[in-house]
Amino acid sequence: MFITQAFAQGTTAAPSAMGSGFEMLLLFAPLMVVWYFFLIRPQRAQLKKRQESLSAIRRGDQVVLGGGLVGKVTKVIDDTELEVEIADGVKVRAVRTYVAEVRVKGEPVKTDAAS
Repeated sequence: MFITQAFAQGTTAAPSAMGSGFEMLLLFAPLMVVWYFFLIRPQRAQLKKRQESLSAIRRGDQVVLGGGLVGKVTKVIDDTELEVEIADGVKVRAVRTYVAEVRVKGEPVKTDAAS
């Protein structure tokens, strides 16, 4: 009595919810450009600046290590390690990548020929 019959629709094609691949490309291409200029490029510049500051560490620089320790570089052991004096007579070896900040630049390294 109150129920009506449901009839199936004909064979007309309904539009796709996702759209074509070209439409998706037109949607995401500007988004990728924005991500590049606002996220990727500044992060690369910041990483390059950090790498330059870490590679320029020399004896006499005051550094802050990743754990918050502040000390003075007494010896550059090699490309990856430093010897840092964190208190009078207390020296530790630290990996260069764990240096969080270089605070004060020290004196230039003396060459053996000048001695």
